[in-house]
Parts: sequence; structure tokens; C-alpha cells
Amino acid sequence: MSEHYLKEYQQSIEHPEKFWQEKARALPWFDFPKQILSKDDNGVERWFAGGMMNTSFMAIDHHVNSGRGNQVAILYDSPASGSKRSLTYNDLLNKVSNFAGVLKSKGVTKGDRVLIYMPMIPEAAVAMLACARLGAIHSVVFGGFAATELAVRIDDAQPKVIVSASCGIELSKIIEYKPLLNDAIDSASYKPESVIVVQRTQARATLDRRHDCDWSYEMQNASPVGATPVKGEDPLYILYTSGTTGAPKGVVRDNGGHAVALNYTMSALYNVSAGDTFWAASDVGWVVGHSYIVYGPLLAGCTTIMYEGKPIRSPDAGAFWRVCEEHKVKVLFAAPTAFRAIKKEDPNGDLIKDYDLSQLDTIFMAGERLDPPTYDWTTQKTGKPVIDHWWQTETGWAICGNYLGFGQSKIKAGSATYPSPGFNIKILNAAGDEVQVGHQGAIAIKLPLPPGCLPTVWGDHHRFQSSYLDEYPGYYCSGDGGYIDEDGYVFVMGRTDDVINVAGHRLSTGEMEEVVAAHQAVAECSVIGVRCRIKGQLPIGLVILKDGASIDPQALQNELTDMINQRIGRIACFKQAIIVPRLPKTRSGKILRNTLRQMADGMEYKVPSTIDDPSSLTEIEILMHEKGLV
Repeated sequence: MSEHYLKEYQQSIEHPEKFWQEKARALPWFDFPKQILSKDDNGVERWFAGGMMNTSFMAIDHHVNSGRGNQVAILYDSPASGSKRSLTYNDLLNKVSNFAGVLKSKGVTKGDRVLIYMPMIPEAAVAMLACARLGAIHSVVFGGFAATELAVRIDDAQPKVIVSASCGIELSKIIEYKPLLNDAIDSASYKPESVIVVQRTQARATLDRRHDCDWSYEMQNASPVGATPVKGEDPLYILYTSGTTGAPKGVVRDNGGHAVALNYTMSALYNVSAGDTFWAASDVGWVVGHSYIVYGPLLAGCTTIMYEGKPIRSPDAGAFWRVCEEHKVKVLFAAPTAFRAIKKEDPNGDLIKDYDLSQLDTIFMAGERLDPPTYDWTTQKTGKPVIDHWWQTETGWAICGNYLGFGQSKIKAGSATYPSPGFNIKILNAAGDEVQVGHQGAIAIKLPLPPGCLPTVWGDHHRFQSSYLDEYPGYYCSGDGGYIDEDGYVFVMGRTDDVINVAGHRLSTGEMEEVVAAHQAVAECSVIGVRCRIKGQLPIGLVILKDGASIDPQALQNELTDMINQRIGRIACFKQAIIVPRLPKTRSGKILRNTLRQMADGMEYKVPSTIDDPSSLTEIEILMHEKGLV
């Protein structure tokens, strides 16, 4: 633990208002907030209420005014469409100002909602920033999302305008968005006033409805507009949590705290500064895309990459390394599942050797637990520091991380390192008491939450209270379990519902996954708990083999059982491992463990709208039937 980090963290916990006031001064406010921390009508702490600002101005105009207009702001790299282009800060300012004019011409004003349903193209970022410029609230929905789920979000957000594109591209598959969007609008109770569509050459949409508009035509006839001043506590966006079923849960992000927190992390956590190239290999439909494709890098004056492709088959498992070399990426940030996919297709890392990665300083991972085998493989094959950090859609930035701007701390595989400044993390038992060092419990954050975290759920503050604050009064309940070791390192072991009870012993499936993933033939795995009449629950391993790996299924099961027995003990009762072709995941890379548990227990389950490929569930259900598990 560096002295710089320790001092920074202590100040953030002991003197939070003074600490965040200092960080806020790094940004160009129209009117700097007189009150740093206050409470709103719901009794929730709010940061920078009353300060006047505009996030779009901070992210674009400020850099142009500072002489950085000719620097590249966005690099668009699309192996999916075979195209590349770049936008300087001057270009971005012109496009965002013009599209804000388009939205204004459609009646959009401060506080109105705009739903954005788009693929990974620069126009998606332009639309987000144009909303921010007007003080409108955007809600980005992952492109290609199912019509029924899109309709639910339309009804909840009630957008005046929807911005979309004619299609998205998934490898070689073209997904036409307009028919999905039409179905969603038809089934939604709320109807938008306008739909603006970017026409892509791969598939043009038919614009035959009264509210349909063509992006290019509207932009040609638009009048640019300036930045509308908004208050620090005014909402910037609504983002619905992935995996939502039933009524959606719209995470609200405010303007002031969001801008301050993200700008701070770019230098403190990621160790980048204006002019550096930062690549978050995610999608604007997810929180990572909001925070670190669009807003964070642009607030810091960096060059950000919008990548439309996959870590593999774009065209091969060297796709990430090609982008890093070509665009001189300093920091790469992606989910562990991306590197597991690369590892599966290129287990020896041969393709890494084809590229010059001398400009790449660091690889960051988040979005799910970084298992030690994936950490070890990526570190060994790339020769780069691999930094695990943990955060949630609700927080908008890292709850824990290794703060490179203060000097890199020692890395412990399996740990997200130390709490981020502002996050006062405690490990609690079921009674709400702190547990001893090294003991597992629920990970909770003592209030107030730092800037950038959600202050409410859109249209349903009671749900915010019941979902996050009621279980442990005075704390935000993360829903994750883990422990803090004697050195202060935080280990996140997975969702608290991923703890299974085997004959009275509470065991973490995350720990078992760590053991299974360490087998030399295993590329990726998931361990789930299934019902047992005698022991309550039993663990089942679902295993994907590395390409080229050849092993008898029974031999693999025996070896994995021995490994679990040695590392965790026979109390785990691990006796069943099934080789599967792939694991069902959300489009953001999270394994659908709850759905797998429901399937294995013979319960009715709903195929989540966020699933990347529904056929992956069918494959596993067939295998479970063959094994007599379902």
C-alpha cells in the first residue's frame, strides 16, 4: 500500500467534502457548487447540488477551447463492417452541436428523455453527448435487444424521441433494428413523438411511419446549439440493469458527481492523461460503455476507441492485439470473459507475438470475477500488468482497484486490491455486524456513497431503498460476498446467492470455479449449486475445454474432484463435471448462473432478454437431461 494511496483514501473517508471539493475543481463549471454534500427530499446524500455545469461542455467544448480541437477524440474501428474512421474534438463538437439542434427541433428540452437503441458506431456517442448538451436524459438500450424488453423500457422512461440505426452486425450476421423497434413501439403503452434512424449500408431501414426521420437528412438541416446549464444533481442518464425481469430497474446517474468521479479515475486509477489512447472494449449499452468509452476518456481529454467486433473471429484471436498496436493503446479494459475466449482459441498466446504491444502499459479487467487462471495466463502471455477492479452498474466506477496514479500496489491474484477513495467498505454478517479479518460476509459500503453512484431508481425511489439500503441500515448493500485479508486487500467471491449450503456447510461456488479453472485442459467454467434431498445442495461443474485439449470426460471429472478435495475439502461433495460447448452469457459477458440453477432444479425459467445466444441454454439443458440432472 503506497503512502500516496493511503493518504488519499484516508482523506476521502475522514474529510469527504473537502476531498471531493478539491477533485471537482479540476473541471470547468459554469458556477462552482457552494455546497458540496447535501440531502435531497428523499433523505439521500447528493453531491454538488446547485452547482451549474454541462457534461457535454466539459467533455468537448472545454478541450476545443483549450487548443486540443485537432486531437482525435474518437477512433472507430469496425472489423464487423470493414470500416474505420476518426473524429477530432472539433469534429465531435460540430456533430454533437448539430444533433442537439436536431433533438431540439423535435421538441426535446431539459429533463426530457431520449432512448438510444444503437450499435457500436460513433453516432451513438454523438447522440448521448447531444442529450447531455440539452440537459435531456438519455437511456441507452443495447442494440438488438428483444422487442418485448425494449417496450418495457420505453414505457418506463417515456422518451420523447428514440434514436436508432437500421442494423447492427454480430460477426457475419446482420440484425435489422427497425422491425424490432417497430414491434416495441406497437406493444408499448407510451408512444414516442419521433424516431431518428442512422441508415447503414449493410441493411437500410424502411422509414414509412409518421414519426420516422432520417439522421443524415436531419443533420443537414440542423442548426447547432450551445450547452444548456444544468444543476449538479440533475439526471444525466437512466441505465437499466442487465438481467432485469419484470419491472425494469433504471439506475439514475447525476451530472455533477458522475463527471467529478470519472475525471478523477482517469488519472488516479488508470494513470492516463490528455492525449493518451484509452480503450474500453465494451458496448455503449452497458455501464462500462457509458463511463469509459464515452464520458471518462473525453472528460480527461483522451482518445477513446469505439470497437465494433469481437475478441475472436474478428477475424481471429489476435483482434485485440491488432487494435492495440494499430492505435497505440496505452490502457486496455475488458471483461475476463473476453480473455478466456482468446485463451481458448490461442492457448499458447502465439498470435500475441505477431503484434508490437510496446505502447500498451496495462490491461484492466472488470465485469465479473477475475479468476486466477485467467489472470495468470494474460499476465504470462502478454508480459503486461493485469489489474482487476470491481464495480457495478449502480456505482458507475470502481468500488475497488489498484490505483496506478499513486504507484502500483502489489497484485494479489483473485483480489480487486484496495477500496477506492470514497468507498468505506465493510464486511458484514447476517446480523449486520462486522466480521473478523479474513472471514467472508456481505460486502457493504458505509453511507454516504461517493460521487457518481446512483441516488435513486427512476420513477421508484421505494425500490432503491428496498433494494440497496434496507438490508443493512446505514450501508449500501452490494449484493456481493467476499472478505478483506490482513493486508487490506478486498476479495470479491461472487453474488451472495452464489453461496451454496452443502450439508450445513456454506461454500462459495466462486472458490470452486477458481479450482476448476486451474485445470490445464479447462478454458472456462461455471459451478452451480443444485438441489439434493439429502445434503440440501450439491455443486455441479460446467466446463469448456481449450481448443485442442483431449481428455476423457470421466478422467476430467475425477481429476477435478481430486483438485476440489485438496483445495477446499471433501465437504464440498464435488462429484459431477459436464463438458459443454459453451456457457450461456449476457451480451456483457456475465454467465447466467441463476438461469442454470433454475434449469438444473427442474424449475420453470425465463430466457433472459440479455442472453447473447439462446441456443447455448438449449445445449446445456439437453446435456443435463442426458446426465439425469433435470
